[in-house]
Amino acid sequence: MLQITNYINGELVPPIGGAYLDNFEPATGKVYSQVPDSDERDVNVAVEAASRAFPSWSHMPVAERSKMMLRIADLIEANHDALARAESIDNGKPLTLAHAVDIPRAASSIRFFGTSIMHRQSEAHFADDKAINYTLRQPVGVAGCISPWNLPLYLLTWKIAPALASGCTVVAKPSEITPMTAYLFSELCIEAGLPPGVLNIVHGLGPKVGGPLVAHPGVPAISFTGGSATGAEIARVAGPMFKKISLELGGKNPNIIFADADLEEAIQTSVLSSFSNQGQICLCGSRIFAERSIFDRVVNELTAATDTIQPGDPLEEDTKMGAMVSKGHLEKVLACIETAKEEGGTFHCGGDTPAPEALPERCRDGYFLRPAVITGLGPECRTNQEEIFGPVVTVMPFDDEDEVIAMANSTQYGLSASLWTRDLDRAHRVAGQIQSGTVWINCWMLRDLRVPFGGMKTSGVGREGGQYALNFFTEPKNVCLKLNK
Repeated sequence: MLQITNYINGELVPPIGGAYLDNFEPATGKVYSQVPDSDERDVNVAVEAASRAFPSWSHMPVAERSKMMLRIADLIEANHDALARAESIDNGKPLTLAHAVDIPRAASSIRFFGTSIMHRQSEAHFADDKAINYTLRQPVGVAGCISPWNLPLYLLTWKIAPALASGCTVVAKPSEITPMTAYLFSELCIEAGLPPGVLNIVHGLGPKVGGPLVAHPGVPAISFTGGSATGAEIARVAGPMFKKISLELGGKNPNIIFADADLEEAIQTSVLSSFSNQGQICLCGSRIFAERSIFDRVVNELTAATDTIQPGDPLEEDTKMGAMVSKGHLEKVLACIETAKEEGGTFHCGGDTPAPEALPERCRDGYFLRPAVITGLGPECRTNQEEIFGPVVTVMPFDDEDEVIAMANSTQYGLSASLWTRDLDRAHRVAGQIQSGTVWINCWMLRDLRVPFGGMKTSGVGREGGQYALNFFTEPKNVCLKLNK
C-alpha cells in the first residue's frame, strides 16, 4: 500500500514520528493509501527549510522565478490524466469534473501568477518639487498555506502560486482527507527543479500540523480556506501575533430567479450550481429563491432534472455525481437532512442513500447520497441558515425585490450569489444590495483570476485573485527621495 510522504527541503521524507493515517477511497469505503500523521516537529523542520531558502528565492530575478513556475504548470498539464484520476479516487468527485475543472485550473493558477509577476506596477508620488515617494512591495517571508479537501489541487495551487510568485517561500498543509494530488504535485516540483525549501508540504491533522503552522513565530502570513469555526480559531491565534491573515470560509449562497429570466438556462445552471462536486463547493447556490409566479415551474423542472442525477462510480465517464468525501461528512449531511424533515420540509426528490443494487459492485460500501430538492421551509430555519456542504437545495418563493434581498442577506454568510433576470437595471440594483463578495448575473462560476475573490461577514476576510493575492504576500514600503534644487 502506498505511503504518502512529506515534501520538505526538496525531498520526499516520512514523518518524524513514523505514524500514518489511513486514507479512504470515498467511492469504495476502503483504505487505499496512508498519509503522514505529522506533528509540530515536521512543521518546525519545514519552516526552517523555508526560512533558509527565502533569501535566495526572494532575490532571484523575477524572470527566473517565472520560468520555474511555468515549468511546473507545464508538468501539471503533461500529467493531466494521472492527476485527474488521483483526484477522483481521493475525493470521490466524477472523473469528468476533475478533467474539466480541477486540473486545468491548477495549471492555470500557476501559469497566471507566474506570468503576472512579470508585469507588476509600482506607485510613485511627486511632492511638488521637493521629493519623490515610491512604493516597494517586498515578500513577507515564509507563508503558511492551508487548503481544503473539496478542490484539493486547485485550491492548493491557488494559494501557493501567488506566494511563490511574490518571492515568498511556503509551508503548505493540504487536507489529510485528500492528500494524493498534493503528494503528486510534490513529485512534479522535484522534477521541475524547484530549489530545496522553496515549497514544503506537510501532511497531517489540523490540530497537529495546521495549529503549529499558524502559531509558528517564523510564519508571518497565513492563507486558509475552510470552515468558519476553524477560521475563527486561526484569527484568535494569529491576530495577537500580528500576522497577515487571509480567510476564505463558508457560504450559504442565494440563487435568485426572477420571472423575466431565461428560465431554461436558469434552471439548467441552477442544477449545476446546486450539485456540482456533490454540493461540496463553497460557491454552490444552496438557497434558491424563485419569484412566486414561476415558483411551481422552477420547483417542478428543477426536481425533474435533479431526479435524473444518479450517484455512481466516479471513475466512469458518464457519472455526474460521485461520492461524498468521507463517511463522517456523509453522516453530517444526513443529520442536516433529518433536521430539514423535523422543520417540516417537503422533499421532492433525494435526500437518502441509494440502494446498494443501484450502484456498481465495487461502490456498494461507498459514501453516496442522492441529491435533494426541498420546499416548505422559511428563510430563518436552521436548514436555510447553516452551511450543509452537500447535495441539498431549498427553494423558496418571493414577491418583490425588497423581500428577496432581505431573505438573501439573512444568513451570517456572504460569499457568493447568483441572480437571473433580463432587466439590466434590476440586475445592477439587486447585485449592489446583496451582501456577497461575488455576484454572478445570469451565470455561475465564471471566473477571472484578475478579480478579487473572498467573502463578507463570516465568509471570511481578505481577498484572493490577481494583484490582491500577490499583494497579500508582500508588505508595502514607502521610499522618500528628497530632490535637490
